Amino acid sequence: MSNYFKPISISLSPNVEKDDLRLALNLIIRPWLWKRGKGIKGLEDEFKKYLAVKHAVSFNSGRSALYAILKTLNLAGQDEVLLQAFTCNAVPNPVLWAGLVPIYVDCNKENFNIDIEALKEKLIKNPNAKILIVQHTFGLPANMDELDFIVQQNDLILIEDCAHSLGAEWKGKRVGTFGKVAFFSFSRDKVISSVYGGMAVTNDDKLEQALRQAQGKMGLPNPFWIFQQILHPIFLNYIILPVYNFWDLGKIFLVLSQWFHVLSKAVSWQEKRGQRPDYFPKALPNALALMALNQFNKLDKFFAHRKRLFDYYRENLKNTQFVLPAENTQSKPSYLRFTIKHKNAHEIIYDAWHKQNILLGDWYTTPIAPFDTKLDQMKYKKGSCPTAEKLSNETLNLPTHINISQNAADRIINFFKKF
Repeated sequence: MSNYFKPISISLSPNVEKDDLRLALNLIIRPWLWKRGKGIKGLEDEFKKYLAVKHAVSFNSGRSALYAILKTLNLAGQDEVLLQAFTCNAVPNPVLWAGLVPIYVDCNKENFNIDIEALKEKLIKNPNAKILIVQHTFGLPANMDELDFIVQQNDLILIEDCAHSLGAEWKGKRVGTFGKVAFFSFSRDKVISSVYGGMAVTNDDKLEQALRQAQGKMGLPNPFWIFQQILHPIFLNYIILPVYNFWDLGKIFLVLSQWFHVLSKAVSWQEKRGQRPDYFPKALPNALALMALNQFNKLDKFFAHRKRLFDYYRENLKNTQFVLPAENTQSKPSYLRFTIKHKNAHEIIYDAWHKQNILLGDWYTTPIAPFDTKLDQMKYKKGSCPTAEKLSNETLNLPTHINISQNAADRIINFFKKF
């Protein structure tokens, strides 16, 4: 297959290398390793060392981790939780599942994170809010100095959403270590990925005990669900990606495999309506912990590769009509994606896919993604966060993952220079 026709994808098991495939193939024929084993504690221990925190508790997704956090904070029903718009429904859904009320705050148009002034205004209108969830969008750290001051002034509990930002830093301190507790995601298109997976981290001993109890009560997912996740990188790499350019066969195979439950979907139809599927919340099974740990051990290599591509995109697109990510000398991003803005973002995404077989990222085409999420079920009122809604029409993401070669980056850049 020529390089021109070879698909460039941002989200189809992007981090998977040969060693990840070997591990998945090894695991799929060893079901006795699926549920319990040394991988779970191994991953939790590595997380504690990496972040220099006292406790790390694993779950089968970032949303499960957030749900467990909210349920262990002794909140009353209908307590208010501040969170930004321009996010995934995986954030407001655990708030709703826990019987709490999401209060959406607009985001900053430069760094896509929560807008400080908009947050202050929301706190005037909602003085009884108890929780602030700070999202480090696309791996770009939020301004933790200003946010920490607001948290202290208003007696809020700070939860960091680090789903995009493993390895990112604010003023030399790793994100996930600023608040009372933080959560990370290992889903299929994050910094490290095990198809599904998540982690809660904290320095609070009592909170760790409560999270550990919650983890035990949740139990592990059923064997078929675990099988689906192990199969995912194998199926994608050997069946779907090789034919992704031929008459949409790859996409047809992917849709059919999800329709017949051979593979799982990243977001279920229930979640798009505010409902909770039965496989959330659960603890992290050993097989997925081993898959995540394998990638965690390659984190430095991933990080260096992402940074090179991030810088390469910036250098080669700096004199174009695209608005490039804002630079901030106080922070170090995770370089998860290179997010740019253009008035015709949606058309560009469509053309890249249908004309060049380049699948660009569409985080986010609506203030609460995915695009077919029922906003009213998320308790989001249209027009309440105008910057987030504007950005959802202007942003698109360029891939930086380990399987993007120099030639692939040049293909992307050459395509974009046409605009």
